[in-house]
Amino acid sequence: MTGPVASYLDGDASGRLHLQHGPIDLVIGVDGAISLEHESYYRHHAYALAHRRFKTILDELVSELPLLRSPAGQGCEVPEGAAARRMMAAVLPYAEDQFITPMAAVAGAVADEVLAAMLAGFTPDNRPRRIHVNNGGDIAIHLDAGADYRIGIARDDGADLGAFSIAADSPTRGIATSGRRGRSLSMGIADSVTVLARSAAEADAAATILGNAVDLPGHPAVMRAPADQVKDDSDLGSHLVVTGVGSLSAAETATALDAGVAMAERLIASGLINRAALFLRDRGRVVTANEDIIPDMLETRHYA
Repeated sequence: MTGPVASYLDGDASGRLHLQHGPIDLVIGVDGAISLEHESYYRHHAYALAHRRFKTILDELVSELPLLRSPAGQGCEVPEGAAARRMMAAVLPYAEDQFITPMAAVAGAVADEVLAAMLAGFTPDNRPRRIHVNNGGDIAIHLDAGADYRIGIARDDGADLGAFSIAADSPTRGIATSGRRGRSLSMGIADSVTVLARSAAEADAAATILGNAVDLPGHPAVMRAPADQVKDDSDLGSHLVVTGVGSLSAAETATALDAGVAMAERLIASGLINRAALFLRDRGRVVTANEDIIPDMLETRHYA
């Protein structure tokens, strides 16, 4: 494995920073200042802080990998690394009722940790108004007054699924997406689930749970296999994961989404997430309990 690599995606230091090391792939943006001069300083300083923190984060996680791949539970060993502790804290609310390991929150926790390192180098009254750290689609966000963050949701084939905007007064500071068409294995059949929560790690863990919840247990069109036979280093062990989904009727698609919606409503009621968007085949559902998204940006489109 090569060491950490840093580059500017947009050609120079005024653009976004790209940090890559092994499976971690970050795209970082910094903007919002009272002048271009201030913004240039903010960006340069923030990127230096991000790069410094990024250099060690993968090695820290690897050093605790056996623990992070083990099922979480009350009373289990507490990780030593800061990112690893974020992972554990994000999954523990689910550990009593469901199988989950800290790895369910790894991408979001890394984004949160790098963002925290950047913010630690500024004072609250002298810092960028907006910072976003995108780790393969799991995003940690900083927003000061007057700033917002806009993002679109797309299917893996590029189909437009909708869009939303997060305002500075929203409780949301993390976005994550999971599902069987993503990078990780899933126990459910959702094509994708996008979650908004207080942090990227919390959104990441919840997206895993909701992706699993969109399901049709025992349905003959759903193909499953032990996770360790699909991916030999999977933290899911012999738990069954979905390897394919055949033909589903509109009613069956609705039933699977209903199961995911019911779980999302429970997570919102428990204060674990702020909003969720669930997609399967040509249907999508949005579950929310507050107004943290600008309404005219909340159109969720059915797609064919």
